[in-house]
Amino acid sequence: MIHWKLAVIMAERNIKNNELACLINMNPISISKLKVRRRFTRIDESTLNALCKALNCQPGDLLVYEEDKPDTK
Repeated sequence: MIHWKLAVIMAERNIKNNELACLINMNPISISKLKVRRRFTRIDESTLNALCKALNCQPGDLLVYEEDKPDTK
């Protein structure tokens, strides 16, 4: 499973939704929606590029792969 770590990266860099929204020319509500995701669904290349540039990070900093755990029922 791919985990989305935007909220973690933003917290580490002490960047608020409004500030990031201004940096990448996006609506703060859109940033909030991106931030609350825990699982990675999809994101377009231009948004990922803008996030990496604004946060001074690599795509691998925002996305983390963890193997699915088998059900233990």
